[in-house]
Amino acid sequence: MIPVRILGTASVLPGRAVTTGELAVALGRDPAAIEQKTGIRTRHWAPPGTSLAVLGAEALRQALAAAGLEARSLRRLLFVSSTGGDVLIPATANRVAAELGLAGTCDAFDLNNACMGFVSAFDVASRSVATGLAPVAIVVVELGSRIISAEEPRPYLVFGDAAVAAILGVAREGEGVLGAAFANDGTQPAEVWMAHPLVTGVSERVRFESSHQRIAEVALQALRNATRSVLEQARLSLDEVEWVLPHQPNGAMLRLITESLGVEPARIVPVVQRVGSVGAASIPLSLDCLLRTRAVRAGERLLMVGVGAGVSSGAVLYQVGG
Repeated sequence: MIPVRILGTASVLPGRAVTTGELAVALGRDPAAIEQKTGIRTRHWAPPGTSLAVLGAEALRQALAAAGLEARSLRRLLFVSSTGGDVLIPATANRVAAELGLAGTCDAFDLNNACMGFVSAFDVASRSVATGLAPVAIVVVELGSRIISAEEPRPYLVFGDAAVAAILGVAREGEGVLGAAFANDGTQPAEVWMAHPLVTGVSERVRFESSHQRIAEVALQALRNATRSVLEQARLSLDEVEWVLPHQPNGAMLRLITESLGVEPARIVPVVQRVGSVGAASIPLSLDCLLRTRAVRAGERLLMVGVGAGVSSGAVLYQVGG
């Protein structure tokens, strides 16, 4: 076990709630059909000019309050985003730290692993805590509304914006990571990708290159592999895991993931219907929702399992302490 404790979480949904109906009408599509196909009712789009650092700092302040900590107690700050931050240089984590008035008290750096970003950061943060660097903040900000356009309907109809923060610290008795499994298969075709504007010289948008079926096949296999690997490490069965928090790219995929893993819906915490596809913020949003709205008891286990462009995949199995 990697001894670590989730001290506090928080989430922020910026801007107004944009309905699937209004987007469908703008594209000349049937609203009811699009909502049924995507499984998404609303998503939030941040106002133009929104700073990722400012938004991330807002989520972090709330997570620190939930943890009962002051910002200056942090020893490490990890900023996660699929599309970079406010600037290419320096790391946006520096600006998040500055928003909280931190100077010289902790290190701060960015981490990008597409939709797997939070799970990867959770692993880094857990190992940091276990080796004496605690507490650690993970801040995830995804502004998907900035990388979509009506000319590319598939991402346009599902992407949303969100910010989430989690604080990890010293564990209690019997608390921590029971297993962590990560993988990558860069030999797969680029199914979801976004070119770098400094390379192309033009403003870029995210692209879906493969069919829904192909993306689903690759994602489901990666999720099954990650789940199997982490359960083998922990010498547990999935039936012994109380809560399963998978990546939620859309409502239809969440149903397929639930069925593919053989998990009862009551053990899932769905958020995609109201927030849309929010990249690396998906899993921590469901984690925040779980800890705020459900009765999670000591000894219960949480499986966070994800997949992202790359193809990156992985899982972390966490046990709550007493």
